[in-house]
Amino acid sequence: MEGQSSLADRGGPREASTVPSQQISNFQSLPPESPHEIALPSCLSLSYASGRMSNRIDVTFEQLRSEGKKAFVAYLSACDPNFDRSLEILRALADAGVDAIELGVPFSDPLADGIVNQMAAGRALKAGCNTRMVFELIKRFRETHQVPIILFTYLNPVYTYGFQAYHRDAVEVGADGILLLDLPPDEAIQNPELASSEGLHHIRLIAPTTPAPRVKLLAQSAQGFIYALSRTGVTGSHGAPSDQIGQLIAAIKQHSDIPVCVGFGIATPEQAALVAAVSDGIVVGSAIVKQVELNADSPKIAAKVAAFTKPLIEAAKGA
Repeated sequence: MEGQSSLADRGGPREASTVPSQQISNFQSLPPESPHEIALPSCLSLSYASGRMSNRIDVTFEQLRSEGKKAFVAYLSACDPNFDRSLEILRALADAGVDAIELGVPFSDPLADGIVNQMAAGRALKAGCNTRMVFELIKRFRETHQVPIILFTYLNPVYTYGFQAYHRDAVEVGADGILLLDLPPDEAIQNPELASSEGLHHIRLIAPTTPAPRVKLLAQSAQGFIYALSRTGVTGSHGAPSDQIGQLIAAIKQHSDIPVCVGFGIATPEQAALVAAVSDGIVVGSAIVKQVELNADSPKIAAKVAAFTKPLIEAAKGA
């Protein structure tokens, strides 16, 4: 595979483009032709109950579970609006009490993202962001904080970098998980090189439209936590969370005791509390990213983003 050059040479920036909305359920939630016949290799099997708690994600969720608390996962685009401000925002959110951070890797064709996150990726790319800078951002964050980081990305930049090398280098700088939006587990096993994890937890997406056999497949192959979508569509707060989310979580829990966090459409403390009450945690992305956009030129951007996020965190923790 190409892309095995030194860390400093990998991951050049690409021009951003705005793409039409695509349903995220076309990715990981798409049913295979014969889901009941799929046998996952051991490297993709559930590891949460194995007793090994070395990954920060596992440690965090085990602590939250023991304390009876819900998780708050914040999403940000790396290097938005630039490297230095992004690092400030990451640290401010960690200090505000987020339990984990999904760090979007800027990419020119973010098919699963709504307009807010697309624009964030565009700003980061224009600021010169590439894979090397994303890894450096995580490395710098690790100098002061141990909040788990999950990379939110697509297969193209990972494969170009080198699948195994990407996972290895991500772990080396301090990443804990990865959400590959367009690489479902049954596709990964078609090519052995795509089954490598190097200790990086692979987070799975499950949508309200995911068929029951596929819910089982995804739940049993999940690591760290499961990202349950509150509705179909792309990222963004343009639609409220579905009132059927409790049913989806119950269906997932039939196959795994791994934590289930719900995202998509959560933008207010009221929504945060309602969704957290029926789940193990929530994921808030576009609402936070919008604050980055609105305050991009402010020297107090990190404090303002944290101030917006704090009531959402408190609402989720109080559920």
